[in-house]
Amino acid sequence: MSDEFGTSGAQSFRIARDELRSFVERYERLEAEKKDIADQQKEVMAEAKARGYDTKVLRKLIAMRKKDPQELSEEEAILQVYREALGM
Repeated sequence: MSDEFGTSGAQSFRIARDELRSFVERYERLEAEKKDIADQQKEVMAEAKARGYDTKVLRKLIAMRKKDPQELSEEEAILQVYREALGM
């Protein structure tokens, strides 16, 4: 028996299985790459810490650099208002 594409059910299953395996293996490779990158980031922070840098502040600085300058400016202005309200 053939489906609308002229392939047998068994052949369709094989194609779907191979495609599924391909998706899973690609995802697994990306997970491994992500872990490698995370490990490298940890190494960079460990090196910065060993050189005397405050890694908590470095992480905040990195997060700030990711933001749009206008968004960052607005956040800083609100933060300043809140600090003043609390007498800080």
